Order: sequence, then C-alpha cells, then structure tokens
Amino acid sequence: MESMKGQGGIQMLLTAEQEAQQIVSAAKNLKTTRLRQAREEAEKEAALYRTKMESEYQKKISETSGNSDSTVKQLEVETELKIKNMKEATSKTSPELIKKIIKYIIKV
Repeated sequence: MESMKGQGGIQMLLTAEQEAQQIVSAAKNLKTTRLRQAREEAEKEAALYRTKMESEYQKKISETSGNSDSTVKQLEVETELKIKNMKEATSKTSPELIKKIIKYIIKV
C-alpha cells in the first residue's frame, strides 16, 4: 500500500510538472506574441514619423527654392531700376560735364 501511495505521489508530481511546463510554455508564447506585436507597432510608428519628417523636409526645401527664385527676380528688378536711375542721372549731368570739359580745354 505504501508503494501505491508513493507511486500516486510521483504520478501527481509528474502531472503537476507537466502542467507547470504547459503554463510556462503558454506564458513564453504569449510573451513572444506580445513582443512581436510591440515591434510591429513600433515599426509602424517609426515609418509614420519618418514619412511625416520627410514630408516636412520636402515642404521646407520647396519653400526655400521658391524663395530663392522670387529673391532672384526681386534682385533683377531692383538692379534694372538702379541702372535706369543711373542712366537718367548721367544723361542729365552729361551736357554740363561736356561744357565744363570744353571750358577747361579752351583755357589751356
């Protein structure tokens, strides 16, 4: 009888050990699944963030290049205006300058 109790106890221990292994295995599988899900979510968030940052970068580049073109056009307009003003100023002072030069030449 004692041997039956010993055998029954061993059998109970073996059964308990198998149940514990199943619980540990299930926990490991759940942990692996959760880690995989977390990794996938992190990758999705990183991709969204990367896309957002790339979009903002491209927008800034296009704004900057647009500003560059408008700046060049503005400088061209300002340069043409300055050239026009200089030509007007020289055309007004040219006759007086010629008279002064002729006057000094005649004196000498």
